[in-house]
Amino acid sequence: MPLNSSDLLWLLLPLAAASGWLVARLEQKRRARQSFDLPSAYFKGLNFLLNEQPDKAIEVFIRVLEVNSDTVETHLALGNLFRRRGEVERAIRIHQNLIARPTLDREQRSQALLELGQDYLKAGLLDRAENLFLELAEIRAHNEQALKLLLHIYQQEKEWEKAIAVAHRLARVSGRNMNSMIAHFYCELAELDYAQHNHASARERLKLALAADDKCVRASILLGDIDAREGSYREAIGHWQRIEQQDIHYIGEVAERIAEGFRRMGNEQGLYDYFQVSLQRHGGVSLALTLADVINSREGAEAAEKFIVEWLRRTPNVHGLHKLLELNLVKAKDSARNDLLMLKGIIEELRTQHLGYACGECGFKGKSLHWLCPGCNHWNTIKPVREE
Repeated sequence: MPLNSSDLLWLLLPLAAASGWLVARLEQKRRARQSFDLPSAYFKGLNFLLNEQPDKAIEVFIRVLEVNSDTVETHLALGNLFRRRGEVERAIRIHQNLIARPTLDREQRSQALLELGQDYLKAGLLDRAENLFLELAEIRAHNEQALKLLLHIYQQEKEWEKAIAVAHRLARVSGRNMNSMIAHFYCELAELDYAQHNHASARERLKLALAADDKCVRASILLGDIDAREGSYREAIGHWQRIEQQDIHYIGEVAERIAEGFRRMGNEQGLYDYFQVSLQRHGGVSLALTLADVINSREGAEAAEKFIVEWLRRTPNVHGLHKLLELNLVKAKDSARNDLLMLKGIIEELRTQHLGYACGECGFKGKSLHWLCPGCNHWNTIKPVREE
């Protein structure tokens, strides 16, 4: 009896079901073999690493990636490891190969771009790093980290206008107060103007610095310097005196300038009154030593010596003792003078331990004031040791 199409369909259905089951089993076995081969490939790659054959290890890991895109995190970690070891070229190669894979999702690609940008930064390829971070700054998942790295680049390259713009963006994204740093960026630009005798532009930038951070000592010092250069000593003194309210630790940086400003105006009484009142209000080594010089010029060495002795009784320190020896050397003769010179030399050795500047964050020490610490790259953390 001949088969019709309906009978033929019923006969083929079991065959189709059996074929589908067989295909599924074969695919399952293929995946099992693949997952079984994956660890062995990694062990092979690790073996190359242990035997100081990193190039062969990278080749193995890259081939594994072509087989299974789930290994992206491992490759990111491997590239990070090479970068931290200083093997930047290998890190770049790994991350470039990752980005070239068409199977990466958006998050994996952006993470690989972030790592590659840090590779370029480590290698000193700042233009390439900047371009990648600018791209990543538009991606919400990585914009904060990208902006931080951009800020680092612009500070390295002294691109202060760009640094200001990025710092404002970073403040909005992170919620951090960046005003102190922004004020220093304006001061950097003002110093460039000041060096070129462009006082009007420097003033505008310093006003912006104080608008960003009214505690910016650096801006007050520079504004005073500009006015002093132009002969406006009253205004200069006003800017320098503001440092008392901003951060008294830095008053020693301008004590001599304030004294010179009063002298230029011929106001010796104002000079004496200011330092006497300020010392009573704040204390401080620089104010006391400057006042001793003022008393010496007004009333003579004996009066200055008496002032120093009274101050040392309240505040014993090597700087005051050094000043006392200097005053006594003026009138000392013969053997007494030789003895005082020897003692002064000993005191100067001790005094050097209490001079200079130190960072409150990392402990960096130097002989000159850095607004940006060379040790930890923090702004405004270095202060005069003498005033501590």
